[in-house]
Amino acid sequence: MSTRGDYACRALLSLALHRDAQPTSVRDIAERTGLPQPYLEQILLALKGAGLVRSKRGVGGGYVLARDPADMTLANIVSAVDGPIAVGDFGRPHEDGACEHEGQCILLQVWADVGEHMRSHLESYTLDDMVRRARGNVNAPLAPLT
Repeated sequence: MSTRGDYACRALLSLALHRDAQPTSVRDIAERTGLPQPYLEQILLALKGAGLVRSKRGVGGGYVLARDPADMTLANIVSAVDGPIAVGDFGRPHEDGACEHEGQCILLQVWADVGEHMRSHLESYTLDDMVRRARGNVNAPLAPLT
């Protein structure tokens, strides 16, 4: 998980927790979350480009969620700012025993499996789940690690 992915999730969780309010300025999101405002501005632009937030300019402007929190997974958010969820960019395993370096293909398959597990696990959490947990609903789903 990158810092950028973490910050994106934190920013959208803040917007979701204050969903009934007017659009939220970057400054307000930064203050509520403790995130650096210049970096947060870049992240929100990426989230806007991915269709996860909308912005309004001018007085009373700021950001709002573009989709219902129940329809956004943590995987959607992380992918919007980091690209495809993977563990490293080491290439694909060779086939038919054509591995060029000792052990390389075995490890490439492990890294691919770990990336798939992480993507799948992040897909099991919605932003709405995180809102309910943040509000003290300990019964909100948290997927078990398998």
